[in-house]
Amino acid sequence: MFDKILIANRGEIALRIQRACHELGIATVAVHSTADEDAMHVRLADESVCIGPAQAAASYLNIPALIAACEITNADAVHPGYGFMSENARFAEILAEHNITFIGPSPEHINIMGDKIIAKETVKNLGIPVVPGSEGAIDDGAEALKIAEEIGYPVLVKAAHGGGGKGMKVASSPAELHDAMATARAEAMAGFGNDTLYMEKYLTLPRHIEIQVLGDGHGNAVHLGERDCSLQRRHQKVWEEAFSPALNAEQRSKIGETVAKAMADMKYSGVGTVEFLYENGEFYFIEMNTRLQVEHPVTEMITGLDLVQQQIRIAAGAELGFCQDDINFNGHAIEVRINAENPRTFVPSPGTIEAYHAPGGLGVRVDSGVYAGYRIPPYYDSLIGKLIVHGKNRTDALMRLRRALGEYVIDGIETTIPLYIDLLSNSDIIDGNYDIHWLEKHLS
Repeated sequence: MFDKILIANRGEIALRIQRACHELGIATVAVHSTADEDAMHVRLADESVCIGPAQAAASYLNIPALIAACEITNADAVHPGYGFMSENARFAEILAEHNITFIGPSPEHINIMGDKIIAKETVKNLGIPVVPGSEGAIDDGAEALKIAEEIGYPVLVKAAHGGGGKGMKVASSPAELHDAMATARAEAMAGFGNDTLYMEKYLTLPRHIEIQVLGDGHGNAVHLGERDCSLQRRHQKVWEEAFSPALNAEQRSKIGETVAKAMADMKYSGVGTVEFLYENGEFYFIEMNTRLQVEHPVTEMITGLDLVQQQIRIAAGAELGFCQDDINFNGHAIEVRINAENPRTFVPSPGTIEAYHAPGGLGVRVDSGVYAGYRIPPYYDSLIGKLIVHGKNRTDALMRLRRALGEYVIDGIETTIPLYIDLLSNSDIIDGNYDIHWLEKHLS
């Protein structure tokens, strides 16, 4: 096991990882920018190192600064959390060159799943269903028109190295396809430095369902059920739950076993999430995230497993120690993301939190690193916390979420809490009747 882990992240996820380390008896190193010197994860770490100015490129994305922080503190492993360096294969390779363990999958698997064209081909060969579309990159308009004609309109043009909705454009006719490709290519180059595009059939009313997997790199892998992440705005998730209201036990088991077998066959190591669009009873692979997800607490609530501790143990060389039949699913869990944003326009709302009170009670969990008097900097993602509830069934979880939101106090800034209070009065949400377009239609 590791003696000391450097946490290459900030905010609530840094604090979450820190807690897992301390429960394993592992010392922690917090890194921080000058803007985060008063952050809770810095206050509670065993050691802390300032790695640069506020801008992420000069601090949290600064590989030499991160390596230096490891060396001066004698950290023998790095946990990247999510975002920042979590899916940077080169960072993992550089750590290995310095005899420091990257707590995550191999650089090879990060690279495979980081290229959406290669990822799609890989999982298809492993037996995972994929969305009909181009076999590889689309290079010109004539080729795109031919493929679109074969799979049928509407089609979705996507950046091969994209994410967060950037480099994604829908075309409903040949006349729209040329403009969609030009716009997607420009966005991809500006956002990711790579303008490679591919094409998929555009599903009109799908749900976003993802399978949580855990592998040990020795050929053992399990699935930990699914999460329904269909409530989104601008392709960003805001509400996640397990289990999905749209699936039955047979569907859940079948897709979970398919994914677990694929991960075992590729000897995947660590946690990962295989994401699907689901429509008319069929699953279609869209991407795999080779890291911890923002919504991982939902899975922890229904399985009782600490996913961060599992990551650490596996990175230290341990095998899983349990099989699929040992996983016991219990109840229903929902997570809502608390962002420092206007609840209607989603304009960021940085500033000082004047009063703070987190909800509590049975089945309520809050992952957050903020406190009264904390100043939210304007330089980073607006996520400031996650409210997770667990109940014996979905109705119980919804009632608990309503109660917990009513207790949550964050004064001095705007947050998305009113949005969730509003959603809980909507019959579609109560009935679990929504798709990936539902929220934006509701807000408009």
